Amino acid sequence: MNRLIVSAARDWIGTPYLHQASVKGVGCDCLGLLRGVWREVLGSEPEAMPAYTADWAEPQADEVLWAAAARHMQPAPAEILPGQVLLFRMRSGAIAKHIGIVSSADPDAHFIHSYTGHGVIESPLSQPWRRRIAARYHISQG
Repeated sequence: MNRLIVSAARDWIGTPYLHQASVKGVGCDCLGLLRGVWREVLGSEPEAMPAYTADWAEPQADEVLWAAAARHMQPAPAEILPGQVLLFRMRSGAIAKHIGIVSSADPDAHFIHSYTGHGVIESPLSQPWRRRIAARYHISQG
């Protein structure tokens, strides 16, 4: 399953960034990338996606993204493995509001994500990114 997830995510590379979208080659944000990969690998999405703002409920300190991840995915171990879904805090003390999919493991770990101004890209999981990891999950069929 992990190879399917990574392969599906890599197929999205080059898709432009577009807030709330989830259409390969047309536009997506980080959640839209995960939603699109989920549809390709598992089928229909597990719940309807309500509209959301770019701040992800940050002013209210509401962990909306983390709560949704916990409802639909299994916690993953601390070891970085391909296919894992990573939730990131973009700054210390902030809510988790960015998602990436691990594409390669250590010692040269990378992840795929949709990033404002860049679209879907594959980036090194460098120390600045590692420090931002808030949670790790596995996509599973169960």
